[in-house]
Amino acid sequence: MDIIRQIEDAQLREDKLDFNTGDTVRVHYRIKEGTRERIQTFEGTVLKKQGTNSRATFTVRRISYGVGVERTFPIHSPRIEKLDILRRGKVRRAKLNYLRERQGKAAKVKEKKAY
Repeated sequence: MDIIRQIEDAQLREDKLDFNTGDTVRVHYRIKEGTRERIQTFEGTVLKKQGTNSRATFTVRRISYGVGVERTFPIHSPRIEKLDILRRGKVRRAKLNYLRERQGKAAKVKEKKAY
């Protein structure tokens, strides 16, 4: 088990991604298409963060052409170029699965006020 833990610890990110559930984020993700690489952005609300160490992931949800699209990213992935926090969300839960059934204004998360 110590060998596995050492390998996983070597793959952790040096820069800490400081965001929480309910935040609206823009993830810049490196996509490989054949021999070319490009950066694709995915913008939405963070529904949940789960896992620990190198297995930690977060799920981002957005509405695209009236259809809800969710994407799960590994936090320590080298493919994540950068993560921009657009809004801080005021939530009282760790997982916002109830947003999946909501539409329109009911699916919004209130913004946290800066003091």
